[in-house]
Parts: sequence; C-alpha cells; structure tokens
Amino acid sequence: MDKKFNSNIENSQLQKAPIYSLKERNRRWDLARQFMEQNGLEAMLIVGEHEDAGPASYSYDVWFTNSRPGSTVLLPKEGTPINLLPAPMFVLDHMEVGEDAWIPAKNIRIGRDSNAVVQAIKDLGLTKSEIGVIGLEPAIPWQPEGFVGYNYWANIKSKLPNSKFQSIGFEFAQLLMIQSEEEINVLKHAANIGETMVQAMFEIAKPGISEAEVYAAGMAAALSRGTVIPWMHMCSGKNNLRFGPPSWAYRPTPPRILEENDYIAAEVFCNYGDRSTQHQFALAIGDVDEERERAANVARDCYEKGLKIIKPETKFGEVAEALLAPLEDAGGWVRGPQIHGINPAIHIGRIPENYIQIPEMEKYPDIHEVPTLMPDMELLPGMSFVFEPSCAFGRNLVTVGGTILIDENGAVELNPSTGNLFRK
Repeated sequence: MDKKFNSNIENSQLQKAPIYSLKERNRRWDLARQFMEQNGLEAMLIVGEHEDAGPASYSYDVWFTNSRPGSTVLLPKEGTPINLLPAPMFVLDHMEVGEDAWIPAKNIRIGRDSNAVVQAIKDLGLTKSEIGVIGLEPAIPWQPEGFVGYNYWANIKSKLPNSKFQSIGFEFAQLLMIQSEEEINVLKHAANIGETMVQAMFEIAKPGISEAEVYAAGMAAALSRGTVIPWMHMCSGKNNLRFGPPSWAYRPTPPRILEENDYIAAEVFCNYGDRSTQHQFALAIGDVDEERERAANVARDCYEKGLKIIKPETKFGEVAEALLAPLEDAGGWVRGPQIHGINPAIHIGRIPENYIQIPEMEKYPDIHEVPTLMPDMELLPGMSFVFEPSCAFGRNLVTVGGTILIDENGAVELNPSTGNLFRK
C-alpha cells in the first residue's frame, strides 16, 4: 500500500471534515413529508435505538435531528417535529449546538417513554390520525421482530384508541438509500478514516504482540481523526473461524499473542456523521497455506464479479448471486452474506447452507439457507453497499471487501485496499 498512517494530524485537517447544512435538513424533512402525502399519513413517529447499540445501529432519529442518537421524533406533516430525549443531559448537548441545531429548543422535551409519546401526539392534535412508525419493523440483523418493547407499544395503542398506526420502516428506508451530495461527501470521509484504521493495523501487526494492540491501533487511528466508532470484529490464529468481537471483549480471557504464519481477520466498522462504512481486513503473517491462498483467490474473484455487475437498474438479487457464483463453483463455503446494504442496512444477500461441510457443524442440527432479502429492488445512483465476499475450504477462511457506492456509471470502490488479502 502506498498510504502510510500518520499519527500527527494537523488541526486544519480536522476542521476540513464535511458537515451537514440546513439545506440538507430541509431536504430530509421535505422527503419525509412527500412520503406522508403519498401514503395518507398525518405524522411519522421515529423511535431510535440506544446510542451505544454498536455496528448497524438503528438510528433513524439522527437522520431527522442531526443530533445525539437515542431519541424519539414525532414529525407532523406540517410544522416542526417534537424531539423526545431520554434525560436532561441530552438537553445540555442540544443547548451547546446553538443556532445550528435542527430542532429548536421549544420543541425539545425530556422523556421518551410511552406516556411522553402519547402526550406529544395529543398536543399536536393527532389522536384520530394515520401515523407511520419507524421502529416496529425488523432491524437487521439484531432485531428480527423490531426493537420496540411490548409494554411500550401496548400502552400507546391503549391510550390512543382512535389513532391508526402502521409500520413504514422498510418502505421509508428505501428512500434514505439514495444519498444526497452532502451525505456522499460524509460517507467518503468515513471511508477514508476506515482506510487509515486498516493501514494502522497492518503496520503494527507482527509476531510477539497481542491482538489487543492491533485492535487499539485501528481504534486510535479513527479517534485521532475526529470520530468515535463502534467496536470491530477480529480474530487471529492458524485456523480460527470466529468472526465477531474478540473473545476478550465479552468474557474473561487474555488477548492472543500473534505468532509467525498467523492469519488475522477483522471487520472494521467506521462511522462519521451517521454514515457508515465497513472494511474487511485480512492479513497473512508469513507463509500462506495452499488452501487459504485458494480461498483468497476465490473471494477476490467474487469481489470482481460484483464490481462488474453492480450498476443502476440492476436488481439487488442479481448482484448477490454474482458474488456467490465463483464460491459455489469452487465448492467452498461462505461465512455470511457476500453483500448487504448500508446507510441503512436493509438488504442482505443469500447465505447458502454450504457451511455444513465444516466437520464440527454436524453438532448443530438447525442449519439452513438464508434467502436474499429484497432481491427485486432496483439499484440506483447514490446507494451504498458492503461487499464482503468470503470463501473457505475446510478451516481456511478468507473474507475481503469494503464499501461500494453506486454512481451513474456503476461501482465506486470507497476503500479498494481491503479487496485483497494483505501479506506481511
């Protein structure tokens, strides 16, 4: 790689990071109101997930507020939205933003429980209205039935018997996928930070240091560039198949010390301004096993097939199958989807059940294929996706890939370096 990690960031560089304007706010609110008009809605209720939800967080509230995640938004078809905040400290954050805040102080309220939502709906005279709700639909991949609690929703419905609610999350999310020029600039900034995270991890990784040091180098690269990112997936070893947070992130066990001929796999998540990117960092330290080399070549072939086919007017399912074809032809197995949507993450490619060929998998009886989610959706310029093609033979698994933006001509690789196996 030509780029080198520079830990000495000039303040002038940080100040050049892209921001959102009030024009972007108006574009978003107008888009939501057009959606309401087309669907016969008088308001939208947007329930945001907890601010520490991690990767693939459900933070649609931020799209409306450009503020701290973890709030609830009530947007009427006419007028300014009401923003329900969970605690007084959120109000202090809003206060410090000043005149650039998207929602004025008079529309900020403390408390986002069900009673607070009911009161806000009553205050806007919406007790006999059609209200679209974001938060009731499945939040892929962590909340297959949505994350709004039963007691919360039951109380709202019982106290507003004449209001009609409908889940609109999937439909509205498809509008959000077509990003504006400002959003694309923020997305590219996030991708650049992600590239420096990967570079920092590459430079520090060597036998004798711990996984934790590699992890810390990537996190520090992001923090020093002015963003706070979610945790990342990472594992190391000769034949390690894990692909989640490092085990020392959730149970008492020491981080592994890297050895010669190890393989490191990391899924690096970067987030800046509510735009997310993903970077598949695959590093072979020393010699590469013949089967791992073969897996890396197949994974790269899948990646290139995806680049060739993804373009406007193509169906998502067609791209998903193109990314799977070389893997299935080679007889390998895949650890997860070869492609999924991002900003927001509502599309997931097919996961075949070919991972049953792992010898230990016979211990797990409920193994089945996961079908492509929303295969018929037509791709359009401004959408972003994550390519994460994997291939494995036996216990030799390699995953490559990164974030792809679609423009009028096809695929734009926002972080091309992770489309290949790194070697050291």
